[in-house]
Amino acid sequence: MIVLDTHALIWWVSSPDKLPARARRLVDAEAEDKGLAASSISIWELAMLTQRGRLALTVPLDVWIASVEALPFLRFVPIDNGIAARAVLLDLPHKDPADRMILATALGLGATLVTADTRLRSYRSVKSVWG
Repeated sequence: MIVLDTHALIWWVSSPDKLPARARRLVDAEAEDKGLAASSISIWELAMLTQRGRLALTVPLDVWIASVEALPFLRFVPIDNGIAARAVLLDLPHKDPADRMILATALGLGATLVTADTRLRSYRSVKSVWG
């Protein structure tokens, strides 16, 4: 099982060449096994980035979301009470709520996290992959 960080999800769907080869191979393999997940907080982050003009999609946001939700090998994990509480209790030096929710999702699923974020990759309780 793999959890994709927000940027990994966006790149894998829209520009897979932006993922390092190692991460892309792992994500592609998990897609074949239907073992890909993303936190629903990633959609919130995506919407915030597009609204603030920091990310431009080639299609309207709602179309992008519907297309990604329709992928049969990817599931979105909603933020439930366990994830919300776990995110607060993480021993992390930074307070970014989205990062905390994504990390708590991976931790709760016992999944590997695909992320370029060195702060998240340094969290020892969750296996992570990038380059």
